Amino acid sequence: MEMHRQHGAGCQQTDNTAAHPYTVRALLWKFQELHLTSVKMPAPFGLKEVHEALSRIRGWVHRTPVLTSQNLNALANRQLYFKAENLQKTGSFKVRGACNAVMLEKEKRPNSPGVVTHSSGNHGQAVAYAAKCAGLPCSVVVPKGTPKVKCDAIKDYGANLVFCEATPEARKTTCAEIATKTGKAVIHPFDNYDVMAGQGTIALELLEEVPDLDVILVPISGGGMTSGIAVATKGMQPNCRVYPVEPVGKLLQKCLESKQRLWPNPPRFINTIADAIRTQQVGDLTFPILCEYAEPKVFSVTDDQMIEGMKLAFERMKVVVEAASGAAVYVALTSMEELKPAPQKIGVILCGGNVDLDHLPWITRKTSY
Repeated sequence: MEMHRQHGAGCQQTDNTAAHPYTVRALLWKFQELHLTSVKMPAPFGLKEVHEALSRIRGWVHRTPVLTSQNLNALANRQLYFKAENLQKTGSFKVRGACNAVMLEKEKRPNSPGVVTHSSGNHGQAVAYAAKCAGLPCSVVVPKGTPKVKCDAIKDYGANLVFCEATPEARKTTCAEIATKTGKAVIHPFDNYDVMAGQGTIALELLEEVPDLDVILVPISGGGMTSGIAVATKGMQPNCRVYPVEPVGKLLQKCLESKQRLWPNPPRFINTIADAIRTQQVGDLTFPILCEYAEPKVFSVTDDQMIEGMKLAFERMKVVVEAASGAAVYVALTSMEELKPAPQKIGVILCGGNVDLDHLPWITRKTSY
């Protein structure tokens, strides 16, 4: 394993210009989605907001390295560049969006009563960490049955845990109730333009180091990271294509191709070892951005294939990655010939490394971070 390049970073804050989720522009996006118009609209945030996010979160997050592996390059027969968000603060990319959104809340409301979110894993830790850095109270809604190790990690950052039933709707409802009672700002895991802009900083760093990438592979759950990366990539390198990588059962490609939300309701979780990408539906705000900026081709990966990708990262690169990252590794090594023209320089987002080492998925099929 080699480090492609790494830079240091200072700490700086800028003015808030990111869009609020409930602006006229957001409603126009929803209108476009429902009526399937051919009008091309800019995203509710752009490269400017992503650059501002990077300035805002410096000093609170790592500029993660871009790793390469001659061994994996030979296996793939192309050049692979791994953006190592598994080495990020709190162990995943989520801290970028969380820090941008929480710091903006502090800027907009210096006397803010705090923030609240819902998550059973990486996002909950990230918001708890960001709130601690900002000096704001934080509540995190987690489903009953969440492993103690995850709860302890969130509490270690000083957040208050609130338990709810283990369904997507229960998490959202409980979170909304807390926000209404306390006045705390909701930091949604993905349906928040400030969060998306923060996740877009991954692409800024990656393309600064490898500006001639042909493709970036992004594991996708609700779509916040993929949306942010896609918007930033189109602003910096329009010829670079951004492809989502999903667990089998997400059904995203049909939705992107038709530009319609074809998922069954109510929202549900996919049965997968990859806890980080088990949300079936992408967000109401992320979906139109994905339709416009990401490629409609989506790579679907089975649990066994994720495990194969994880093992390769562990064995050949000596890095610990979670199952969602393993999905992107597997696709980079096996599936690029499906694209025409076949890309030669591939960016791979290693989205996180929060793995329960006592329950590795090739030993037990218990869900791994």
